[in-house]
Amino acid sequence: MVDLDDLRHQLAELTTEAVDPDFRDLDLMATDDLVAAMVDHNRQVTDALRAASGALADGVDLAAERMQRGGRLVYIGAGTPGRLGILDASEIPPTFGEPAERVVGIIAGGETAIRSAVENAEDDAGQGRADIARAGIGPDDCVVGLTASGRTPYVLGAIAEARDRGAATVGVSCNPDSALSAAADVGVEVIVGPELVAGSTRLKAGTAQKIVLNTISTLAMVRIGKTYGNHMVDVRATNEKLRARAVRTVMGVADVDPPLARRALADTEWEVKPAILMCMRGLTADAATRALSDADGRLRDALDRTSGAA
Repeated sequence: MVDLDDLRHQLAELTTEAVDPDFRDLDLMATDDLVAAMVDHNRQVTDALRAASGALADGVDLAAERMQRGGRLVYIGAGTPGRLGILDASEIPPTFGEPAERVVGIIAGGETAIRSAVENAEDDAGQGRADIARAGIGPDDCVVGLTASGRTPYVLGAIAEARDRGAATVGVSCNPDSALSAAADVGVEVIVGPELVAGSTRLKAGTAQKIVLNTISTLAMVRIGKTYGNHMVDVRATNEKLRARAVRTVMGVADVDPPLARRALADTEWEVKPAILMCMRGLTADAATRALSDADGRLRDALDRTSGAA
């Protein structure tokens, strides 16, 4: 059992647990002033992210390198950070056309913890190790541990197990010189300072971690060829809005009119990259698909290799 006095002293050293004296009368403030305080507090997130940008770039490169090998990007956390990891992972298939198992979120306490607090789950380092083992983590994977404090036992156990299995590891926290940073290959410390409501790390810390996750997943996808410029060329056109976006993307990249874009998409079963190749290089759907396969799915390389086909 943890010595609560010892833990209390540990928490007292964390910036995320500090009490901001400027808001000692928070409950007496007018609503307009409360809103202004929230907005001003969140401005600190951008500065903190900028200060951490070098480490964040290292984390992106590490994730992209493992994904390029065919490995996975795996987020693991407890409470708010765990939920944010699951949220980010769930957006990858529709946005970038990757299968759901390529970017995965794991949360302390399992599925129940996505919607409800699971008592003591974050304190179990052994369960963190077990969850990484159950996920079959290996040398081709990149595991990102998420904890505002940087000391959550569940996450530290998970990162230790991931490293034992040869995986690349990134630690994302909101305190300097954290245990998580020391344990991971790359430590991304986004120091946002005390929260408006002391210790409520779903606020600035949560916002910062959401942006970090957006950055890692999005830029890893850019690095492995899931975009063309800033166009979502691997989008899954699974609803009317996404089908309209697919048409606009083909039109914009290939500089063609709507009917031609729609015909090409119909021939490719609404896959954007081969439709663009068809329009720009005069290829059949089968030839466009083969050209993409030969270019490892990278549209820019496929266009370069088929430059004389039109």
